[in-house]
Amino acid sequence: MSPEEQKRKLAAILSANVEGTSRLVGEDETRHFPTLKSHREAMSPFIEKHQGRVVDSEGNRLLAVFESAAEAVQCAIEAQEQLRSRNEALPEGGGIPFRIGVHLGEVTEEEGKVRGDGVQVAALLEGMAGAGGICISGSAYLQVKGRVKAEYESLGEHHVQNVVEPVRAYRVLKKPDKSIHVFGKTWLMSYLETRLDIVKLIVLAMSVLVGIAGLYNTYFRTSSPPVGVASVQRMALPLPDKPSIAVLPLENMTGDPKQEYFADGFTEQIITSLSKISSLFVISRTSSFSYKGKPVKVQQVSEELGVRYVLEGSIQESGARIRINVQLIDAISGRHVWAQSYDRDLKEIFALQDEVILKIASALSVNLTMGEQARVWAEGTKSLEAYLNLMQGRAYLFQGNSESNALARRMAEEAIALDPKYAEAYVVLSITHTNDVFLGTSHPKESIAKAMELTQKALALNGSLADAHSKLGLLYVWSGRYEEAIAEAERGVELDPNSGQLNFNLSTALRFAGKSKEAIPVIQKALRQEPISPDIYVQQKALVYFLSGDCKEAIATCEKGPWREPDNLMAHVIRAIVYGFCGREKEAQKEATDVIRIKPKFTVESFTGVLPYKNPSDRERVAQGLRKAGLP
Repeated sequence: MSPEEQKRKLAAILSANVEGTSRLVGEDETRHFPTLKSHREAMSPFIEKHQGRVVDSEGNRLLAVFESAAEAVQCAIEAQEQLRSRNEALPEGGGIPFRIGVHLGEVTEEEGKVRGDGVQVAALLEGMAGAGGICISGSAYLQVKGRVKAEYESLGEHHVQNVVEPVRAYRVLKKPDKSIHVFGKTWLMSYLETRLDIVKLIVLAMSVLVGIAGLYNTYFRTSSPPVGVASVQRMALPLPDKPSIAVLPLENMTGDPKQEYFADGFTEQIITSLSKISSLFVISRTSSFSYKGKPVKVQQVSEELGVRYVLEGSIQESGARIRINVQLIDAISGRHVWAQSYDRDLKEIFALQDEVILKIASALSVNLTMGEQARVWAEGTKSLEAYLNLMQGRAYLFQGNSESNALARRMAEEAIALDPKYAEAYVVLSITHTNDVFLGTSHPKESIAKAMELTQKALALNGSLADAHSKLGLLYVWSGRYEEAIAEAERGVELDPNSGQLNFNLSTALRFAGKSKEAIPVIQKALRQEPISPDIYVQQKALVYFLSGDCKEAIATCEKGPWREPDNLMAHVIRAIVYGFCGREKEAQKEATDVIRIKPKFTVESFTGVLPYKNPSDRERVAQGLRKAGLP
C-alpha cells in the first residue's frame, strides 16, 4: 500500500468562500479586508466547537474537516447565522456574504493538507450554495437528516470533473418562523375547544390505531419500511438499533475450486473490517458463510439473521487482474443502496478492499471515529505474495484436521519469510500450535508456550489486532493467569465489538475465572452476532447458566438448542452435565450413552482433570453432573 493510500480516510469536508469575489476585486479591497478578516475569525469558534479543524485558508477560501457530517452541517448553520447578523449590522454595501458546501467523502491528508475527490465535491457544492447559503452532498444528507434541525431541498444530481459518480446535492433551508407555529397552535386549540365532540372521536380513533400498532410490533418486529413498501417481513430476530449488515460470501466466478480461498478471504476481510466499526451491527463469519453455495434471496437472509442490509456479489482472479461486482441491498424495502463493478490490477487489492469498506460505510451513513479509521485501514503487509499465502493458510485452518493444520502452518511461515513484520501471519501461526493441542499432535505445555510467544510477537508488531488480544486471553487462561486473560479478551472485544468469536472467547475467559454470571450477557451477545452459530456457542450458554447456579435456564438452553451437530461429543457431554446435576435422570442417561458411543474411553477424571478452572468448586460441580449421569 502506498503512503498516499495509508493516509486516506473518510471525513466531512466544509468548504467556505466569499460570494461575489469579483465585486470585491473591482471595489476598494482595502476597505473590505478588515470585514473579510473579521468574518473568517468569527467562523473559527464554531469550527472548534464542533470538533473541526481548518486545513486550508488561502485567499478568500476556508477549508475545514470534521469527524462527522452532522457536526460539519451544524457548524455551517451556526456560522452562517453569525455572519448574517454581522452583515446586517454593517453599512449598506459593506456586508460580505459567504457560501458553504459540505460533503462526506474520501480525502488524502499529507503534511496537514487535504486533497482528493472529496475536496472537489465540497468546492462544487459551495459554488451552488449562493450568498449566505449552505449546500450539502447526498452522502452528508443521509447522515444529518433527522439529526440536524433544518429542512432540505433536493437540487438533483451534478457531475464533478474527474469524479466518476454524479453527486446528489441538497440545499439547507432556514427553519420556518416560530411565530407561524405559535399562531397555528393557538388557532387549533381554540377550534378544538369548541368542537369537543370531534376531539372525542379523534381520541377513540387514535386508541384503535395504537392497539393496531401494538399488534404490529408484537408480530412483525422490523423497523419501519419506507413509504410505498407494501409487504412486511416477519423477522426471526428484532432489528438492532443501528445499521445492521450481513456480508454474504462472494461467489467465485473462476470455476476453479482451488480459487475458493481467494473469494472467501476477500469476503472475510470485508466482514473483519466492518466489524471494527462500533456504529454498525455486523453478522459474524460463521453465520454469513452458512449461505455459501446456496441460491438464497436477500430477504431470507435478512429475516433469518435479523439485519436490514445484505451485501452480495462475485469475484474473479484472472492472471494479474481482479474483477469484483458487489451490491448493497436494503432487504426490507428491496432497494439497491449501492452497487459497483471493479476491474483492477491484482497488486491493487489492498486499496480495493479499503475502497469497498469506505463505500459501504458511506452508503450506510456511518461515521468512523479516528481510532476506528486507524484499525479499519491498519497496514497489514505490502507483499501481495505474503497476503495470498496467508489467505490460503486461513482457509486451511477452517478444515480442522492435522493435515490441513500443517498446511496452514507452512503457509503462515512462508508469509513471514516474505514479510517478517506481517503481524497477522504470526497470529495464524500461533493458532496452528494451539490446534496441535486439541488435535493431540504435540505436547500441550510446549505448544501453548509457543503459541503465546507468537501471539505476543504479533501484538508487538501491531497492538491493534483484536484477534491476537483475544487469543492471548485464552492462552493466559490455560496458564492460570486469569485477570490478565480477562483484560486481554476484553481488549479484543473493544477493538472488534461485532465479532461473535471474540465475545465467545471473553465469555470463556470469564467462565474459567469463576465469573460465569458475568459471562451470561457476553455469550448472549455472541449468539446474536452469530444467529447460525456452531454448537459450541449453545454449549457455552448452557454451561455459564449451570455454573451460575441457574438449573432452570441451563436446562431450557439444553432443550431449545438449536443443536446442529448430532455427533458433537462436547454437546452430549454438556447436556449430560446439566441434566445429571439438575435431576433430569432419564435425559442425563441418554446423553451419557451417546458420549460413550462417540468416545468409548471417556472418563470423568480424564475430562475434568485438564479443565483450567480457577475455582475447584466449579470443576467439582462439572464432575458431579457427569457422575450423576452415569459416566465412569
